[in-house]
Amino acid sequence: MRDPAPTKRAHMKAAPDSERLYDGLAIALLVLLVASVSATFRDYGISNDEEVQHEYGRLLLNWYASGFSDTAAFSYINLYLYGGLFDMAVHLLAPVVPIDAWDLRHLLSGLAGVAGIAGAWRVARLLAGPRAGFLAAALLALTASYYGAMFNNTKDVPFAASMIWLVYCMCRIAAELPRPRLRDVALAGVVLGLALGIRVGGFLGVFYLGGAVALWLAGAALRDGLRPAAAQSLRIAWALLPAAPIAYALMALLWPWSVQHWANPVRALVEFSHFSYDIETIYDGELFKMDAVPAYYLPGYLLIKLPEIMLVGLAVAAGYAGRRALAGRSSSALQWLRAVSGRDLQLALVAMAAALPILIFVLSKPPIYNGIRHFFFVVPPLAALAAVAIDRALRDLQDRAPRTAVAAGLALVGAGAVEASTTIALHPDQYVYYNSLAGGLDDAVGRYEGDYWSNSVKEATQALARIVESENGGKAPGRTFRVALCTQRKAAEPHFPPYLKLHNDWDEADFFISPTHAGCDNELAGRIIYQAERLGAVLSVVKDRRELALIRSAATPP
Repeated sequence: MRDPAPTKRAHMKAAPDSERLYDGLAIALLVLLVASVSATFRDYGISNDEEVQHEYGRLLLNWYASGFSDTAAFSYINLYLYGGLFDMAVHLLAPVVPIDAWDLRHLLSGLAGVAGIAGAWRVARLLAGPRAGFLAAALLALTASYYGAMFNNTKDVPFAASMIWLVYCMCRIAAELPRPRLRDVALAGVVLGLALGIRVGGFLGVFYLGGAVALWLAGAALRDGLRPAAAQSLRIAWALLPAAPIAYALMALLWPWSVQHWANPVRALVEFSHFSYDIETIYDGELFKMDAVPAYYLPGYLLIKLPEIMLVGLAVAAGYAGRRALAGRSSSALQWLRAVSGRDLQLALVAMAAALPILIFVLSKPPIYNGIRHFFFVVPPLAALAAVAIDRALRDLQDRAPRTAVAAGLALVGAGAVEASTTIALHPDQYVYYNSLAGGLDDAVGRYEGDYWSNSVKEATQALARIVESENGGKAPGRTFRVALCTQRKAAEPHFPPYLKLHNDWDEADFFISPTHAGCDNELAGRIIYQAERLGAVLSVVKDRRELALIRSAATPP
């Protein structure tokens, strides 16, 4: 009879080799992403919110520098409702990093986005091993709407990065219940404080961990009785307590308004649930006021902004969850609770991180605009869940149908290559991406949110400068041209050469620059001389109005 030992030893050797392979691929991907961010951060435009966010960071530092007497930051627009971690960091680094402050913002935000991808890797690896971890990192990196937002959305992407790392810390705690290690508890406190130093929504992490603890205690009550479970709840609360002062201290440091009154964090939550501006948002061609969007708005946008490969993974995850729920009918949910494992708690926690914010939105319909912009923090846990499901499906296929598993793996690589090529083709406007469910970008523009950050206006502005100089033999002209702009000044003005000047009287403008978002490009007539275009969709236009000025001048009586 053949000795099975060599086969067993070979299998044991192959497993660590496979783990090293996928960990190596994940690290290589992160290095590639850091290199990509470092090489391209200057390509991105200044978004509409960056000017006020940048000023808020300066005002916060003024509060510290003045010995807490300059309180202008606490009444500046509504920015005091946010933490200042990112914006203060930019101002602190600006004197020592020799690049333009706006470029520095985009560099730091891009690196924060990579940190979010690293967080998704660690979460999925914790749940299902190195291959799932690599898949999660790849899925999130190939999500063009996330990748592009890494440079433009300097508030929500750093928040998303902090939240996925908070999920990771809490997953580690969940697996150690009822005796979590102090190191993990302290680290969770640090990351929670950093998240609160960006947005008050960081408190959601407390509910994620609370849900996992509740599941564990329910299982303990079924196994050991209510009284022992109650005693364990007190021990868990005591073990988690050190995280609170750490998180509170960091929140106070990074969001000082939050501690000016004990109820200020609650006030911020209430404000964000009811704030309203005269802003409209669009979904499938229908306009809605931001405080009157339908319940399907956020789920619908997630369906068309995430790449198909991630949606397939999420569908597989839903299938596994449904099969387990149906199996639970016979074995009883109580039996599952009685035997709940650390991995079960971790999966439940990540599922809550992905689904709870969406469920809260559907039930409460808070004000929202710009698609998934304010909910990017659910995308990394969604990527982790999709990766875990794909990894599980590949393992099942490898056991039952190895050839099919190979074909599925090749299909996965092919789908990833398609998404990568799309992301490259969209550069530097990746965040406007739409998948095939929306008909692709060219069909989605005009029916859904487009270039709302006016990122493409930088390209349009630079193109206008080239056109004007080409008319003058490749040199700067000897006169000044007046430019009308249908977006925030900062989107274009920093890129103007001396001979282009913004002009408030649009009728007198020589040129008109506008993104096509919300139909702003139709506000002023002129001959189109440049279009910033991606995948067949026009994102911004430049119009020449000089001929119209001559006609008006000729028609004016002496």
